[in-house]
Amino acid sequence: MVNYVVSGCPRSGTSMLMQILTNAGMPIATDKKREADKDNMKGYYEVDGIVDKVKENPNVVVEYDNKVLKIIHFGIQYLPKLPKGKYKLIYIERDIEEVLDSMDKMVGEKDNKRDETKEVFLKFNKLAKKLIQEREDIDFILVNHRDLLTNPEPTIDKIIEFFNIDKDKKQAMISVIDQKSYRNRR
Repeated sequence: MVNYVVSGCPRSGTSMLMQILTNAGMPIATDKKREADKDNMKGYYEVDGIVDKVKENPNVVVEYDNKVLKIIHFGIQYLPKLPKGKYKLIYIERDIEEVLDSMDKMVGEKDNKRDETKEVFLKFNKLAKKLIQEREDIDFILVNHRDLLTNPEPTIDKIIEFFNIDKDKKQAMISVIDQKSYRNRR
């Protein structure tokens, strides 16, 4: 049993990572409730309300053994402790201003409390990275959103090695990356 996790701030590229891992042939945990839209044209690849589900009953992660589960950075604190190395986690980092720009565009209006939102996101980003570094049950890699979009090959190689994915899947994984989807670049 291994729990595979994709995490990061909302609007940081977690859905894109899920698409990449789908093309790698990894089984994905999704309930398909949230359909593709103008903000995620290829879909969200998530389980609706997963953070609340894990918060209420941490053992719910067992339902997703051997599948890739997307959990935003805030939810990492609720992952139950498992034996050493039982989580394999990719954490994607994106420029916070790009994240906030993307959220504004998604909501359709400017956040009047942007500085407060920024501080909250940075706080949870810091907490999440601290937790994944401290916990013995989590093996992880950090992925940079801009690097993945502008020069994908080294990052895809890193993901292939981390998850022990067949190297023949590399081009299928890279094919997910669409420069047109990088609309909130700074």
